[in-house]
This record gives sequence, C-alpha cells and structure tokens, in this order.
Amino acid sequence: MARYFENGAGELVADALSGFARAHADLVRYDAADGFVTARHTAPTRRVGLLSGGGSGHEPLHAGFVGAGMLDAACPGRVFASPHNRQIFRASRAVAGPGGVLHIVKNYTGDRINFGIAAERLADAGIACARVLVDDDLATDSEDIAAGRRGTGATVLLEKVLGAAADTGMGLDQLVELGTGLAGRCRTLAVASAAHHAPATGEPAFELPPGELEYGVGIHGERAARTREQGTVGALVEEMTGALLDALRPGADEPVVALVNGLGAVTSLELYAVFGELGRVLDARGVRLARHLVGEYVTALDMRGFSLTLMAADSTALDFYDAPVHTPALRW
Repeated sequence: MARYFENGAGELVADALSGFARAHADLVRYDAADGFVTARHTAPTRRVGLLSGGGSGHEPLHAGFVGAGMLDAACPGRVFASPHNRQIFRASRAVAGPGGVLHIVKNYTGDRINFGIAAERLADAGIACARVLVDDDLATDSEDIAAGRRGTGATVLLEKVLGAAADTGMGLDQLVELGTGLAGRCRTLAVASAAHHAPATGEPAFELPPGELEYGVGIHGERAARTREQGTVGALVEEMTGALLDALRPGADEPVVALVNGLGAVTSLELYAVFGELGRVLDARGVRLARHLVGEYVTALDMRGFSLTLMAADSTALDFYDAPVHTPALRW
C-alpha cells in the first residue's frame, strides 16, 4: 500500500484536527494545547456536560458528533490509542454543567483507565462525574475474555440518545440509568475481508486468503474468533442479524434501531446492499425496523469491512433519537 498522505510521522492526528476545526468552525472549537474539541452551541436547558473520546482512526467518531444535541466535547487520542487522562480532565472541566459531566466510554482497557483517572481528578476538583460504559460487541461476549465485550458501533446511538436526554435537563444519575439500560439493549457484530493498514508502516494488520473474511473482527484490527468463507452478502447478513437478534431477544412489539456501518474501505453500493438484506431478515422475523443509519460512522482507518448494530428501543429512546441534532457528522 502507498503511504498515508501526511506531513510526517506522528503529525497526522493534530493536522487532521486542525483542519476539522476549520472546516466546521461554526460548530466546534479545537483546543490544540490540550487536544480536545468542544461544541460552540449547546441547549441552555442542559445541566450535565457530555464527553466521549478514544483513539483516532475511527472518524467521524468521536469529534464528528460534537455539537448541538449530542456531545459537548470529544478527546481524540493517537491512532487506536486512548486519550491521556489530562485531556479528559481538562475537557471535562471545560464543559461540565451545574449537574456535572457524563463520560461515555467504550470498553477498552486504556480508555477505562484514563477516563477513570480523570474522574478521580474531577472528584478532587469538586466536579460531579459519572460514566456510561459501551460494551456492545457480540464477538467478545465470552466468559473467557476478562475485559468483557468491546465498545463499538452502539457508541453513536448512545451518544445521540443521551445528548437529547441531557437537553431536557436530565440529571447525572438519570442519564446514567438511561444510558446503562440502553447499552444493555445494544449489540454489534463486525466482519472484514481485509485489514486496515498502519499509518506508520503501510503494512496490513493481518492477512487473509482470497474469498475469506474475519467474522467478529475488532475496530483496531483484532482478529476474530474464526475465519470463514465470505459467501454471498445475503447469507452473511442473515447469519449476522440472526446472531444479534438471538443475543438481544427483542419483545414481540419492541422495535429496533439499526446501524449499518462501513469500517473505512467499503463502498456505499455495498453498504446499501447490506441494509437491504438486513431489512429482509428483520421482516422475515417479524421485527420492526423503526430507525436506521447507513454509512461510515465508526471506521477503522481503511479496513475493508462493515458492522451491524441493533438497539432494541422503547418509545422514550425513539423520541430521544428523533430529537434535533446538528453536528459535523450527524444532523436532522
């Protein structure tokens, strides 16, 4: 693979954030000294600031979802690396409301450690802080994995719902209860037919024989539990959707919100074909598809793959999902 377009090793993230802030100067501010992005506009009724973050390379997650109706701040780390607790602490202090600040954290060891340290520092500073942990990855739902399920595509859906809930003036404890309950009603499964390439070396994270794919791949290139034949998109999506529904077991009248997410190098042609197959399977199983997103929301650099996320949602969650949002990557 040709090398990435960059000025030099280690400069890509900072350069990208600077360009991102200029491109969306009407929506966000970029604190270059401390490495975080904040929203220019937030609802006057919001009492709790919302902050998320994680490694770069997953764009538009998380900075793309900073703005009215979603996040107040995002802390990007280096590529596939947790942000430093100093970033998180200073960004949290910048956006904390009278009711404190809520951290939306993907379940990775580095993220949990750094957000945890920042939370301790915030407590010492007299700022209330709590956490909603996103752990939706079905591929890592095993008692043999000590860290538990990874946090992936459901992060976007939770940030949207919690952003709207925060705009109503909901307090910190209420937001935690809502977010934790909804996180338990989300599952994601990802596949890839080719790995991402590391910016530093241009080398792929793993190699696959032609016609095979990783079934249950992670968004940092973590290998899946099994490699299988790619087959047709219809058969693949049917297997993936069936596994997600078996894990969630939505009620007879419980609708779902779906995210069909490209991991970086899959075309829109393919993603819409995937969505069509997903709809077919849900219809056949009598599951109502209430809302959906199709596109790139949580990427893995240039990985050739996609993920499916289902969230079993009640009317309250759907109302929050439908509420207005205006961010660089999501708006209605």
